Amino acid sequence: MSMIILASGSPRRKELLEQIGLEFEICPAKGEEIITTIVPGEAVLELSRQKAEEVAGGILSYLEHGLPSQLMGETKGQDILVIGADTVVAYADRILGKPKDEEDAEKMLTLLAGNTHSVYTGVTCVFISADGKTGEHSFYEKTDVTMCPMSREQILRYIATQEPMDKAGAYAIQGKCAVYVRKIDGDYNNVVGLPVGRLYQELLSLGIDLYLW
Repeated sequence: MSMIILASGSPRRKELLEQIGLEFEICPAKGEEIITTIVPGEAVLELSRQKAEEVAGGILSYLEHGLPSQLMGETKGQDILVIGADTVVAYADRILGKPKDEEDAEKMLTLLAGNTHSVYTGVTCVFISADGKTGEHSFYEKTDVTMCPMSREQILRYIATQEPMDKAGAYAIQGKCAVYVRKIDGDYNNVVGLPVGRLYQELLSLGIDLYLW
């Protein structure tokens, strides 16, 4: 038997994995997110590793020592794949996370309006075999997004929907902000929050077919 675990509470990542027909459990990481670099690609790798390793560590503690785990007995006797992911928006090499408040969201959207920015998603896969052996594989995907110009009135109207408040870069490409997206260069799903095509191909290169896991 085997199990796939998404180490994220993001509804967008959940929907993307459901979209490609996978069966999985959700066990969000709860630790503080810490980055030690201002390089976007390196930052998302750090964050995705923290999420995947936190959840995998909890599972290993339970398997080895009987310590409490969010999934407890469900994980026993199974090969387990833990998927951690994190997404940031970067403009002019400046990382834009989730806005702290509406004023912060306005600043971010003012920067992005009429310009091209990059969206980075880091993904870390931690493998735990039924006998407790582990392995890890990480990568990141980058997509460039060009936004249409936005007036301050348009920006404030969008912020009033509250959609930007829990999104990296203060916008959702799959939501109401779609009307301000001029073009994208790269993987659309990466901007939503998880490059599922790249994930599948990366795992295939390691000899793992998600549909046969």
